[in-house]
Amino acid sequence: MRDLSRDPVPQPGDVIHQPGHPLDGFVVVSVYTRAQAIADGVIVDATGGDLAAISAQHFPGVHVAMTAAVAALIQKAVDHPDHGNDWKGVWHDVLWMSRVAPVKSFPGGRLFKVIITGTGRRRLHTLKLQIHPGDKGEPCATVMLPEED
Repeated sequence: MRDLSRDPVPQPGDVIHQPGHPLDGFVVVSVYTRAQAIADGVIVDATGGDLAAISAQHFPGVHVAMTAAVAALIQKAVDHPDHGNDWKGVWHDVLWMSRVAPVKSFPGGRLFKVIITGTGRRRLHTLKLQIHPGDKGEPCATVMLPEED
């Protein structure tokens, strides 16, 4: 049996042991890690490159990412020639509003609204910030559309 205190990432074949949880006693069949999701492009890492300083400013010590759908929304705004958006500015606005303008809070996250111009007729977007453990239990935050998990 694996020592879960040394390797908290569940592996196929592990049995979930969380008394009172609906999945208590179930066997893990498959695992899809955050690192795999980043490598596959399902989520976009925002703790490296041009967005690193902005992510660290708003969520110090937390690995921050966004779903591909949010990245596409920001890219659409940046590509619009009439609004003068850039990635850093839009990402700063998204993270700032995630902290100061929650619409609805729930365990581990919140819904929030942010204005992003250049994305079409709709300027006010509802997004979701989910705070959760990463692949090794480290703190992570992911910005996503409300219907995404």
